[in-house]
Amino acid sequence: MKTHDMTHHAAAQLGGLAVSESGYTLEFDGAILPAGTQPVSFRIIGPDGRPVTDFVTEHEKELHLIVVRRDTTGFQHVHPVMDAEGTWRVDVRLEPGAWRFFADIHPAAHHGSLTLGVDVSVAGPYEPEAIPAERREARVGAYTVTLDGGLAHGELAFTVRKDGETVTDLQPYLGAHGHLVALRVGDLGYLHVHPEERTGPEVAFAAHAPAGGLYRLYLDFQHDDVVRTAEFTMRAAHR
Repeated sequence: MKTHDMTHHAAAQLGGLAVSESGYTLEFDGAILPAGTQPVSFRIIGPDGRPVTDFVTEHEKELHLIVVRRDTTGFQHVHPVMDAEGTWRVDVRLEPGAWRFFADIHPAAHHGSLTLGVDVSVAGPYEPEAIPAERREARVGAYTVTLDGGLAHGELAFTVRKDGETVTDLQPYLGAHGHLVALRVGDLGYLHVHPEERTGPEVAFAAHAPAGGLYRLYLDFQHDDVVRTAEFTMRAAHR
């Protein structure tokens, strides 16, 4: 796993609010898609106007694609495959509504990572869901995940339990014991977080919201060879 500058991540601004940044553009094939499991394809266009094919591996992948409906439901974290011409492809599950796709990347010719975002509309009747209330506990099947810390403190720590017993044998996932995505409710600003090395059963991350607001947190963790996602809602204090 690539070593990151923790200070940089703690101070980073929200990403994913624009389709272009620093000369790089997320070029998506199709802004309107049908509902259901669908193949999607896209490219990262570089400053020279050509598809980028050389990326730095971060969290064991060259590109992380985050897919979420704008009411914060339907979260998916997938890893497309790139062909020789620079086109990425993957299948995603889509329901009617307005969606946001995030490409989290580090082009080799760029000095750091970028998160580019694009809106996609999925045809069909749409009833948005209310944002879940703030809670410190999430249920995922037989698993219960509790959250300590906060975005104002700069650290989030999660404890996973199964049938009431603390899970001490989480399997590595993307180079750590968990992967966390945080999105600000209202504009879906993408907050970069970084896993911390820690002994014990907790899965910890450095995260510091640059501004107040309500955030949705999505923790991916792997146990018994299955990746599961625990979802939380948390408010960050205004600065």
